[in-house]
Amino acid sequence: MSGFCAAIFGCDGLRLSEEEKQFFEDVQPFGFILFARNIDTADQVKALCAELRATVGHEAPILIDQEGGRVQRLRAPLVRDWLPPLVQVMQAGEKAERAMYLRYRLIAHELMALGIDANCAPMVDVARDETHPFLKNRCYGADPASVARIGRAVAEGLWDGGVYPILKHMPGHGRAVVDSHKEPPRVTASQADLEGDFAPFRALNDMPMGMTAHIVFEALDDRPATISDKMMRFMRHDIGFGGLIMTDDIGMEALNGTVDQRAKAAIEAGCDVILHCNGSLAERKAVAEAIGAMTPAAQARSEAVLAARRAPKPVDIEALAEELKAL
Repeated sequence: MSGFCAAIFGCDGLRLSEEEKQFFEDVQPFGFILFARNIDTADQVKALCAELRATVGHEAPILIDQEGGRVQRLRAPLVRDWLPPLVQVMQAGEKAERAMYLRYRLIAHELMALGIDANCAPMVDVARDETHPFLKNRCYGADPASVARIGRAVAEGLWDGGVYPILKHMPGHGRAVVDSHKEPPRVTASQADLEGDFAPFRALNDMPMGMTAHIVFEALDDRPATISDKMMRFMRHDIGFGGLIMTDDIGMEALNGTVDQRAKAAIEAGCDVILHCNGSLAERKAVAEAIGAMTPAAQARSEAVLAARRAPKPVDIEALAEELKAL
């Protein structure tokens, strides 16, 4: 397999322009990500997914953020509308693990029907009283051990439906009191105090793919985790994450510099892949030029991801939906 460009790219609209097709064919990104701007009808989404994969000539992972609540790019009537994760967990009480397994098994079924095979979940950031509202109801709880168990259930629900789970936001976003889309959160807690935040990521360090947090952990380094070689070593060795590591959206304002400068810094720090969600085709071209092909280690991890793809397990979807409703 020839080398991939170290990127996962978004695209502009409901179908690819000729210029976009040519760009993707030329640079060969590892994968793609879809947003609301790319979604209309079921047939249109399937056609777009087929078109994206045709440009690179392989079964490229196609990602989406389908957590539920505020963060769901697909909505009714195309798919079910989902409660915010924290609301679902609280409603289910001691049956939260089963409820969240069922929820994400159903989500996986909905995604696969459209040609989408990767979901940016589980999100195992530990909620705190001060967690910023942009994140809080997307969490699964405030106890690291139960967050890890629910995160595992979410991942298994996706895997059983043939969808790649993507662990986020490594190594923990729960202490953010500002929105990292707009400015860099800084965490002043000691490393000892951060152990609870890190624990769910250690428990799920066997996930195929993980996403970084654009957060400064002052006890570990003065740079955001995404562009810190120190933090990248911490994720690999202390957290023990062996899968493919992608950045959170490189366009978020928590990082300084132009988008291509941020992308280059993340690759140099040790990220395998840049996630570029929004922005012009010119910006995507600048990012591709700045980062180039994957490193040999990243290429090996990307091939391991593709080799780990699972077929959906046969299941009675309506029965699962009824069980979830009862919970």
